[in-house]
Amino acid sequence: MSALDTRPGEPPHYSQVWTFRTPRARLALWVGWVALVALFVWCWQVMNENTLWIFVTDAPSQAADIGSRMFPPRLAYLPELLMPLWDTLNIATLGTMGGVILAVPVAFLAARNTTPSALLVRPVALFIIVTSRSINSLIWALLLVAIIGPGLLAGIVAIALRSIGFVGKLLYEAIEETDARQVEAVTATGAARAQVIHYGIVPQVLPAFWGISMFRWDINIRESTILGLVGAGGIGMKLQSSIDTLAWSQVATILIVILGTVVVSETLSARVRQALI
Repeated sequence: MSALDTRPGEPPHYSQVWTFRTPRARLALWVGWVALVALFVWCWQVMNENTLWIFVTDAPSQAADIGSRMFPPRLAYLPELLMPLWDTLNIATLGTMGGVILAVPVAFLAARNTTPSALLVRPVALFIIVTSRSINSLIWALLLVAIIGPGLLAGIVAIALRSIGFVGKLLYEAIEETDARQVEAVTATGAARAQVIHYGIVPQVLPAFWGISMFRWDINIRESTILGLVGAGGIGMKLQSSIDTLAWSQVATILIVILGTVVVSETLSARVRQALI
């Protein structure tokens, strides 16, 4: 506060000096920064506790050595990758289809405007979505390989379980954002609840549904390429075996095939979603 010029005999008038933050806010900001620096120092110490820096300093030369062994790629190895690549595409496609089929009812149960019970059913549906999204597909594959054995089935189920949360979350948000006027118009005709959903909500979310499904399929193509590392089938098994035998030229060929597959799937997915939405 500062006193303004006043006439003799008049009480002084004070004006408040504006500041960007109050003293309490500035103090809290400084405390936050100090805590963040302390957390960073502690994490750095924990990370360095078991780190062998001799390997870290030698990493550039090792990477250069492995990179030199990768080139030229062994293109004669391509025919052996056709069937594993087909398996990878099947894992991604069938897993996406299974995840979408399971996610649709979960999404309708999770949406506020379609759930039969906001106190009981909706929390259960949201729990399923959160659980699916919290566990990575690689972890799902590890569990399923231990339960049902290695192979394509474990990979397909892992992709499906992972896809439920992604598709379910985006879809139930799309359901909640539907135009209520169209729903009210269908309801005014005396339609039953199922008819209201079919004629009032489904047409509005159908473009988003196909876009979400294609987007998830594109993601699953990428994720399914590494499921073979844990025995869930696909081209990842070829990658793991090539790394184990130090066949770096084969590894380069596999990486090129994976990169090409991802680029093609992403281009296809983007075009389909652009046409639908």
